[in-house]
Amino acid sequence: MHSVDSIKALLKERLSKKRFNHSLGVAQAAMKLAQLYGENPDKAYLAGLVHDICKEEEPEIQKMLMLEGNMNLSGAELSAKALWHGPAGAHFIKTELGIDDMDILNAVRYHTVGRASMSRFEEIIYIADLISDDRDYKDVDSMRKLAFSDFEKAMYEAVCYSISNVVKKRNYIPENTLDLYNQYTYLHSVRKKTKEKNDGRKQ
Repeated sequence: MHSVDSIKALLKERLSKKRFNHSLGVAQAAMKLAQLYGENPDKAYLAGLVHDICKEEEPEIQKMLMLEGNMNLSGAELSAKALWHGPAGAHFIKTELGIDDMDILNAVRYHTVGRASMSRFEEIIYIADLISDDRDYKDVDSMRKLAFSDFEKAMYEAVCYSISNVVKKRNYIPENTLDLYNQYTYLHSVRKKTKEKNDGRKQ
């Protein structure tokens, strides 16, 4: 497998300065989250570093890599070019960089769309992508706080944010994203009921 320094050099060649800096930011955020939540920080840093490695590749090449990798692609993903870089990137880092760790491959593959029953490692990359230093959307500060204080709630807010963005753009919502939303909506409702029950006992 290539060294982190050689991967950074490759990313500098493949990505714009803005996208390269974003990748560094995601790697840093992923490492911090991994340290907090009991995952391998070095592995999380590497996954964050390479998550967008195919983001600025030509669409035809992204599509070719995505189809070659064949990692459970859905119809919605095949129809939305903006989603191709995840599965394309997973196949690229496996074949070109020799990264065969399934945690990293799945984290790169699902970092945009998510999926139900993601591993904590996959979720860390999903969240890190939303809270990196370069992000400046309206509620990013509260998202950053949640990520380090209530990870389950952060995931719920993150997938809600993701779906609302897709709806605003009138784009396809991938089946995997809906499955993730339904999973965390259920968990959120269970937590809410448990809290109400506990609050009722205290009165």
